[in-house]
Amino acid sequence: MTAHDETTVAELMAASGVAFGTSGARGLVTAMTDRVCYGYTAGFLSYLAEEGEFMPGGAVALAGDLRSSTPRILAACMAAVRDMGGEPVFCGYVPTPALALYAFERAIPSLMVTGSHIPDDRNGIKFYRSHGEVLKSDEAGMSRQQVRFPEAAFRPDGALVAPVPLPAAIDVERAYLQRYVAFFGTQALAGLKLGVYQHSAVGRDIVATILSALGAEVVPLGRSDHFIPVDTEAVREQDIVLARQWAREHALDAIASTDGDSDRPLLSDHTGEWLRGDVLGVLCARALGADSVVTPVSSNSVLEACGAFAATARTRIGSPYVIAAMQEQTAQKRSRVCGYEANGGFLLGSDITDGHRTLTALPTRDAVLPIVAVLAAARPGRVTEAVATLPARVTFSERIADFPTASSAALLAWLSEGDGGAQLTRITQYFGMLAGEAQSIDRTDGLRVTFAGGDIIHLRPSGNAPELRCYTEAGTAARAQLLNAEALAVVQGPLLRAMDGQLLEH
Repeated sequence: MTAHDETTVAELMAASGVAFGTSGARGLVTAMTDRVCYGYTAGFLSYLAEEGEFMPGGAVALAGDLRSSTPRILAACMAAVRDMGGEPVFCGYVPTPALALYAFERAIPSLMVTGSHIPDDRNGIKFYRSHGEVLKSDEAGMSRQQVRFPEAAFRPDGALVAPVPLPAAIDVERAYLQRYVAFFGTQALAGLKLGVYQHSAVGRDIVATILSALGAEVVPLGRSDHFIPVDTEAVREQDIVLARQWAREHALDAIASTDGDSDRPLLSDHTGEWLRGDVLGVLCARALGADSVVTPVSSNSVLEACGAFAATARTRIGSPYVIAAMQEQTAQKRSRVCGYEANGGFLLGSDITDGHRTLTALPTRDAVLPIVAVLAAARPGRVTEAVATLPARVTFSERIADFPTASSAALLAWLSEGDGGAQLTRITQYFGMLAGEAQSIDRTDGLRVTFAGGDIIHLRPSGNAPELRCYTEAGTAARAQLLNAEALAVVQGPLLRAMDGQLLEH
């Protein structure tokens, strides 16, 4: 081997710019060359070999979403599995939770090639150990792995010299379908007329099939041949308009959809108004009779305000943090543990038993469970009636695109300079005209500020893309949306000017 044929994952990461985010490795498609994806996969399996979860001859499940770059990346990952002595099991283009369900039941590693909701010029790889997602505590172990590349296997541009065509896929969606039919029953959604906004979601067909199998009349909507980056935390204006139009034209009871890899849900009411993911999470947890619920700090405070749960916990943003906290709750002997994210992705940390039926734990984001559980619990009423039983707290999120992560970090560090009193004074100086006096700060993830009137402004760099996210919470939807727009205007105008000016003075 020559020197350039061997490197660590950390060095590969630094050279390529493809780094660990909140949900695995992500980067520009141009940076995610075959060599980079091969190296990440080999490092992942090398780490699992150290942990006793992978050995030569062992199976590794792989699947992907519908992005144009996904088949190429899958082929590179599959080549790494073979070269590491593994047996790749291609599961096709299926939802991430369907892949996870298959792999967890067999206690084998798996990986999903997906960029989730981010644009088509980016992609990513989600890694799963034999029993659950790769957590933040695993990243250091993966990063230090030494990867050896086969001699002459890659061209100078990082492409495989001789990529191997993907094999025929096995069927993992049947078990995913049966999971919900067996627990909820074939009449759970009987009498409901549901739209399924399919766009380019990898689960667009299986979601429709599941809802139909549970008794609903399903109307497919908006299928697309090109990739659409549907973000369940920041729904596009055109998707808001389309949902209202479809609900009216087809007299729908609700509309269901997902993000690109179908692990984050969207659910509308009968008017086509999309529910926030954190509200959907609370309704799902309540429908399942959860006694312990974990969610990131960015989620709506209605979780605690509704008083429905014996224990709640807040974490940093990202499913690995939610899973780690769910594990802590399970260790404390909580019997019905679950979690959700502000994007709506729902994680089941323990088995849920209802009579003779059991829904087994699935500790990774799932889109189908919250959609089905909330719709089933709302019958014979409507989703709006279920939402009306919760305290009036509404969240809204938006982002500043193409905002470098370093700039976001510098901005939040500048706002947080000094002691608590100085921080509150500075924040009040710039946001007080919008929300009143700043009263408390939460630095769990980003900068979350609660103001005297109860409004909340939360600024945080995205973990998946060069964006600054802004989450706002207030008593009404109109107030939360207006506060968000005004807060972002302050960030992009007077706040950045003031910060730049003071930094230049020093």
